[in-house]
Amino acid sequence: MVEVNNLSTSFEDKIVHDNISLKINKGEIFGILGGSGSGKTVLLRQIIMLDEIQEGEIKIFGENIKHLNAKKREFIKKNWGVLFQFGALFSSMNVIDNIGIMLKENTNLPKDLIEDIAHTKLKMVGLDARVGKLYPEELSGGMKKRVALARSLALDPDIVFLDEPTSGLDPASAKAFDTLILELRDMLGLTVVMITHELNTIRNVLDRFCIIADSKLALTGTYEDALKANNATINRFLKLQKEDFGK
Repeated sequence: MVEVNNLSTSFEDKIVHDNISLKINKGEIFGILGGSGSGKTVLLRQIIMLDEIQEGEIKIFGENIKHLNAKKREFIKKNWGVLFQFGALFSSMNVIDNIGIMLKENTNLPKDLIEDIAHTKLKMVGLDARVGKLYPEELSGGMKKRVALARSLALDPDIVFLDEPTSGLDPASAKAFDTLILELRDMLGLTVVMITHELNTIRNVLDRFCIIADSKLALTGTYEDALKANNATINRFLKLQKEDFGK
């Protein structure tokens, strides 16, 4: 579904990515891990065509996104959904309008059908229909994340990109959100790509992940692969996660 080949990125004298390559398979939940400033968010933004690819290539659905014309780019973008770290909901719109905005802008569906679909997506992420009339300021952190997830599913995407989906949530809400991601992947056949630092998510949700450290990929594999690796960088990263998880 996603293929990154020999990607290199730098900003002035700082090297962010040094010739990294990875593949994300259809139907898996894949994590992008790394410390603060490691380049994981830059990588995600490059994959979803928000940041420029400097060297190397990224393919999505087999298409090299660096060489696509505007029409083809827009077509591909309609086949993925994005949940940004803080939800990025429109404060002037209620929940149903926030979910429906993607359908309003990308389809010719009538208003009543858009609202019906938005209510379906709202239910899909475990929220009551009454939530649809509320505005973002009236929602808890966990509810905002679920509404943003519902919006990312509005166009029935093949891939969903999630940026720190459980950050800021209490442990119970984070665990519930992790369960929701697993259920939606299985129910809808989604491919999920997420940035995360939560050990619970790393252990129990991700099928595979990569760790970016010192501008390179320290690991691409499973949690078991990481535990077995005799690598100081990986061990240090996992130790940090365990310490954070225990706090």
